[in-house]
Amino acid sequence: MAVLSKIRQRSILLIGVIGFCLLAFVIGDVIQSGGFRQSTRNVGSVNGVDISAQDFLQKVSMAEKNSQGMSNTQASNGVWEQEVKQILLDAEFEKIGLKIGKEQMINVIKQNPNFAQDPRFLNAAGQFDVNKFNEFVASIKSSQPDQWNNWLAYEKQLQQMATEQMYYTMIKAGLVTTKSDGKFAYERENDKVNFDYVAVPYTTINDDEVKVSDSEILDYVKKNPKKYKSENSREIEYVFFENKPSKEDEDEMKKTIEGLLSGRVVYNDKTGTNDTLPGFKGAKNVEEFVNANSDIKYDSSYVAKKDLPLENQEQLFNLSTGEVFGPYIHNGYYCLSKMMGRKGGATAKASHILLSYAGKMPGITRTKEEAKAKAEELLKQAQANPSSFAMLAMTNTDDPGSKQTGGMYDNIQPGQMVKTFNDFVFNNPVGKIGMVETEYGFHVIKVDDKYDAVRLATIAQKIEPSEATADAIYVKATKLEAEAADKDFDKVAKEMGLTVVPAMNVKATDESLPGLQNQRQIVLWAFGKDTKEGAVKKFDNLEGHIIAKLKGKNETGLISLEEAKQTVLPILRNQKKAEKIKAKMQGATLEAVSQKSGAAVNVASNVTIDNPSIPNIGQEPKVVGTAFGLGNGKTSKLIEGQMAVFMIRTKDVVKAPALPNYATYTAKIKTQTQGASSYRVIAALKAAAKIEDNRAALQ
Repeated sequence: MAVLSKIRQRSILLIGVIGFCLLAFVIGDVIQSGGFRQSTRNVGSVNGVDISAQDFLQKVSMAEKNSQGMSNTQASNGVWEQEVKQILLDAEFEKIGLKIGKEQMINVIKQNPNFAQDPRFLNAAGQFDVNKFNEFVASIKSSQPDQWNNWLAYEKQLQQMATEQMYYTMIKAGLVTTKSDGKFAYERENDKVNFDYVAVPYTTINDDEVKVSDSEILDYVKKNPKKYKSENSREIEYVFFENKPSKEDEDEMKKTIEGLLSGRVVYNDKTGTNDTLPGFKGAKNVEEFVNANSDIKYDSSYVAKKDLPLENQEQLFNLSTGEVFGPYIHNGYYCLSKMMGRKGGATAKASHILLSYAGKMPGITRTKEEAKAKAEELLKQAQANPSSFAMLAMTNTDDPGSKQTGGMYDNIQPGQMVKTFNDFVFNNPVGKIGMVETEYGFHVIKVDDKYDAVRLATIAQKIEPSEATADAIYVKATKLEAEAADKDFDKVAKEMGLTVVPAMNVKATDESLPGLQNQRQIVLWAFGKDTKEGAVKKFDNLEGHIIAKLKGKNETGLISLEEAKQTVLPILRNQKKAEKIKAKMQGATLEAVSQKSGAAVNVASNVTIDNPSIPNIGQEPKVVGTAFGLGNGKTSKLIEGQMAVFMIRTKDVVKAPALPNYATYTAKIKTQTQGASSYRVIAALKAAAKIEDNRAALQ
């Protein structure tokens, strides 16, 4: 009591001290992180054009809200790409003087179903009326300032989209595909070459017979900077200590849940007597019993057999009313299930073809009469040949949600669909095909199946590590962190019987590591200005503990050495193997080289430029290209291919017969070229731009 009295007497002093410390902490953090600086207003720049941090973060927040399940990092990356693209395109528009005029904007609006089919903007003939639309916009401007601002923002988006479309259209128009291009494509696909060859694979020399140094790999990367360009990155390695229960924990949990099967005696404080409580099977109020003993609350819904746990599906579905099954394990829980009831035809599977009409769905122009006539036609086809229903749905339905599944919806619950649809499905037998009308249009429906369902009362208790197990895992993780701080990380982990997982080429905007999702805090630590190479740190989460080591920093603008080893090392190794192999392949003819090297003379037949594959070896474009260019009966020099060193002798080149025209091939190339043009334009603009990305500093 005396201590409490002294604390009360000095409470004002304590509050003052705490407040001063908090203020000092905040100010110190601001100073340390470079706060109050002008640069924090921008998240980056593109060719000198700044991207406002405030606007950027607002757009990221909006993207997260509008896209369910999207993480903050995913939203940030998406908005960043859009901002970069917008700045690059705006600069291009300004260079060429590309703008959208009023007439063009009206055409864009007229093509939008949301406006083109709005009754407020239609004349007596049902056509879009520009004057009505302009009157509507004018009324918003004069009387509804909030909606007017929203309209201006939307109009700006439409204008940007239309300008982009015009820009891409102009680019596509400038991409010319000639008849010669079509002819060349035809010849690449159909001209064939036959040749003999001797090949000595690189695998005939062991990797340890040739040495490739790290400096050679880095030199190769530096000589090919465009091919091996990279953002700043980090190399991390980590050990994950999963916070999982031990065998003893599982056994203890099993005993606990088994104890719920039979009745038990408990002491009643109120009466001073021992009460006998019934077990799960004899419980009078099953819902109350489940909620008192389960980590998952009581669920009264009926479940089809196919939706029960697969391992125990038969036992659970075939229980008698009141019978209990378990304990069994499902999704990390020990479970007991009691049969509460059974219902026939509780859920259903059905397929449908929706024929909508104008005014019911955007983009639909057919009349109600036309939709009904089309639905009746499809109904007859489906009734005549029920097996064709899926194909009829895929090619005719207006329902985008089921188009790719042949119109099928599975596990339909009563009341889930609109009333007439619901009534048809649940009031008709399996196999019945008919037609109903709903608020969306006309539906041709086929009842595919109906499922009996059961209602189970399930007690589910999460199998979790005990406090002792969790403590042991924590101690082991802490030991690795402490010992690896001044010793070799890999060696210490190996001595402890642990697996070290590498994470190469980690970018500042990444949020996950290989094998581990949602590890943004580790990425931020790795890119922190105070985190030095070799630093080790422990990160705790609900799943366990991660001991991470920052193995390396790469700020060269090129891929790291470790990453380069994955792609460059095989190239340089094969080059050195080629020199050794060439020394064995002596001779001016295939037969001489075959005798010297011990490799047989083989035949490659009907090989094309488009598919330069050599039997039993693989794709060898350099070798096949040489064969086409040699001339009949000519022998090549030694060729360093993808998989081996070759010498070839061309037998003959079989030219494909000329076509009357090559329009099909010309059109194919044109479609491919134009289809990829917008992506290539943005990629080229980004490659030529100076882009500064400072997003990591905001997080």
